[in-house]
Amino acid sequence: MGKPPKRKNLADKVRKTKTATEIKNNPFEVKINRKKFDVLGRKSKHDVGLPGVSRSKAISKRKETLLKEYKQKNKSNKLIDRRLGEYDSKMAPEDKILQRFTIERQRVHEKRDIYNLNEEEELTHYGQSLAEIEKFNDAVGSDDESEEKGLLSAELTASHFGGGGGLLRKKSGEDQQEEQSGQKTKSRQELIEELIQKSKQEKRERQVQKEEAQELTEKLDQEWKSIQALMVKKAPKNSEQADKLEEKPKPEEYDMIVRELGFEMKAQPSEKMKTPEELAREEEEKLKKLEADRLRRMMGDEGGDNVQSQVHMSADDLNDGFDLDQHDKKTLSYQDGKWNIAEETEDDKEEEEEGSDAEEDDDDEEEEQQEEGSSEDEEGHSDLESEQDSEDEESKQDDQGSSSKQQRSLSREELKAQQEAAKAELPYTFTAPESYQDLKDLLHGHTPDNQRLIVARTQKCNHPSLAAGNKAKLQKLVGLLMEYMGELATRSPPELCTVDKLIPELYTLCQMFPEAACQAMQSILRDAAHSMEEVIEVKGHAAFPTLDMLVYLKVAALLFPTSDFRHPVTTPALLYISQTLTKCPVRSLEDLTSGLVLCCLAVEYVSFSKRFLPELINFLSGTLQLAVQDEASGRMAVPPFRPSGKHCDLLVLSNSESCRNWSKKNLPLSATQQMELKSDLDRDHYRLNCLSTCLDLVKRCCLLYKDLISFIHIFQPIRTLLSKHLSSQTLPNPLQELHREILEAISSAPVTHTRLVFEKKKPIPLKLLTPKIVEVLDYGKKRGSSREERERERLKHKYKKEFKGALREIRKDSRFLAREKLNEVMNRDAERKRKVRELIGSLATQEGEWKALKRRKRK
Repeated sequence: MGKPPKRKNLADKVRKTKTATEIKNNPFEVKINRKKFDVLGRKSKHDVGLPGVSRSKAISKRKETLLKEYKQKNKSNKLIDRRLGEYDSKMAPEDKILQRFTIERQRVHEKRDIYNLNEEEELTHYGQSLAEIEKFNDAVGSDDESEEKGLLSAELTASHFGGGGGLLRKKSGEDQQEEQSGQKTKSRQELIEELIQKSKQEKRERQVQKEEAQELTEKLDQEWKSIQALMVKKAPKNSEQADKLEEKPKPEEYDMIVRELGFEMKAQPSEKMKTPEELAREEEEKLKKLEADRLRRMMGDEGGDNVQSQVHMSADDLNDGFDLDQHDKKTLSYQDGKWNIAEETEDDKEEEEEGSDAEEDDDDEEEEQQEEGSSEDEEGHSDLESEQDSEDEESKQDDQGSSSKQQRSLSREELKAQQEAAKAELPYTFTAPESYQDLKDLLHGHTPDNQRLIVARTQKCNHPSLAAGNKAKLQKLVGLLMEYMGELATRSPPELCTVDKLIPELYTLCQMFPEAACQAMQSILRDAAHSMEEVIEVKGHAAFPTLDMLVYLKVAALLFPTSDFRHPVTTPALLYISQTLTKCPVRSLEDLTSGLVLCCLAVEYVSFSKRFLPELINFLSGTLQLAVQDEASGRMAVPPFRPSGKHCDLLVLSNSESCRNWSKKNLPLSATQQMELKSDLDRDHYRLNCLSTCLDLVKRCCLLYKDLISFIHIFQPIRTLLSKHLSSQTLPNPLQELHREILEAISSAPVTHTRLVFEKKKPIPLKLLTPKIVEVLDYGKKRGSSREERERERLKHKYKKEFKGALREIRKDSRFLAREKLNEVMNRDAERKRKVRELIGSLATQEGEWKALKRRKRK
């Protein structure tokens, strides 16, 4: 076992206190900073005292100043004692109380006498002193006045509140006198009647007075009218002047306009604008209704035209056609295990069918307008003839049914014709295709117009707002349509008319889903570029793209903007066109046609942005070189063309006489795949068409790039070729006109900029000054300064010194505040922990008591 701890007795405590006092007063602990020598005019910085004394003084000073400011920070409620002499320690307490009492009495006296004009004068009111009146010593009058003041008369009180008995009591003395005189006493009823007569008499008198006043008022009014005629201004003597006065002034033009505006028709409220979701829902309902009507006619159902509504007939009905009331009640019937409620009569069904036919006509008219806007080569398109025939038959049947009340049933031949017409009609509702084969099956065997209608109705029936999965279906339809258009272009012959019809519907889908259309077009361009690069790596050159790729490039220009600086679709398409014009050699007229089509697309791409394409100018220049006959005239080798070889004269005419009967025609897109040129004359005509297209493109490029700085240098090779090697005399008249216009456009371009060249003059050198050398004899000190400079240096040194001292004090103050804040936080935490311990202890005590109580209860 360890030793028990030693107890500290009183002697140990006394010894410890004495030792601390001795250490505090020990002279060897005193710090003395000796000065080496005294300097006049300099304050002494050397202190003598115990270590830490100056620090404790600084801390106590900060506690008195800085700590108080910190504690009073953001506190606006202060209690300031403004009593007299409160902060004056020299005054005795009795003097303070006496002076405060004197000042209070003076303040009250000043408030009381603020309105006293003169103390010697006495104010009076009606001869009485106001001082006496304020005493309220009012003398009471006679006894009669005091008693009768504020009392009602006895007669009035008795008549109203006494029930008539008071009258009898009041007249008791008089009755006795009357009885003595021998007269009869009046009863209560007689007295009441007498009172009523008096009131009626007073009422008649008031009425008479009112009538007299009314008569006097009327008499006064009549007399006033006679006098009023004398006061009116006399009328003019001449009748002309009277007519002038009678004439009303004409209203001004402004007043007439204001009156006309009052009679104009007010603006009527228009119908509410429908949201795209509402419009899509209406379109879907309309198509479903038309499809249901078509299926009904295809199944041979007369559609309620000849089915009479079930009408309740009583036992007394004579069945003579007489109808007293219209049967508006719904008739109940049991059919196929369900209740069938007939809600409409025959006339209502006829009206609805007429309305549905009218809606079909409106729908067909709208579709025809859309077809007219989408096609450029044809004047217009109409709907299917079968639909028109069926609609005409239905309208005729409706007219016949409305003219007669008793409807007749159709014959078998008419029903069969109606079924055939309904089968020939195009369905109104379609499901979105899930694969490319589904789309081909859906569009197979239909005309271009019907294919457009099928895609349009598929889009309307599967609008994204109608169902949750329609958005994904239509996004997939975008890629399927692009793939289908490419297949149409690769067919023999290519079905470009169908492609033209489908482009508006593809544009609508692109506006709805731009991301899906962008991804589909990017994948097509990516595959085409990769395949061209692979062929170029193997063979060194590649063939021109096929017709489907040309169609895709044209569709990209129609669906996406071409004027953007950088676009995820049009920029790769433009790069693909430039690469094709550079890497694909021209070896036949088909290749030349494909190149010219690509040039047309390139001009279309840069028509708004005016972006310069050197590949375009090079290809047009090389195409013009193919028309030069003499090889020795100096052909320039512009890739992908060659200066000499087998295919360097593709546009040279075999016979100069073929220019006479030539007429300008557009190059067909089908010529990019195969051409059927049987004779040399046809080949020469096609060469002239290619040359005409090339010159037209050169003219458009001149107008497009005329504002470029190096315009003349860019088109200088074309100008030299046209003016020296390609003579216009051997060309037809339209080509001669184009030849002349191109040369004029190139030559008339203003030279606004010159080439950048170096200046021939030598640059002027900078001025070199001789440095000023200052001799320094004593390093570290500057000699030869004036008094002002020395004073400035002394002030700078003093400023730096004070600035450093201020920074040092600020740092000490911040450290002091940080310590105080930390102490506050620690004190709060300690207090909180103490309270928590107390609460836990109290809860533990309560828990123990409760458990003990519980154990006692169990026992």
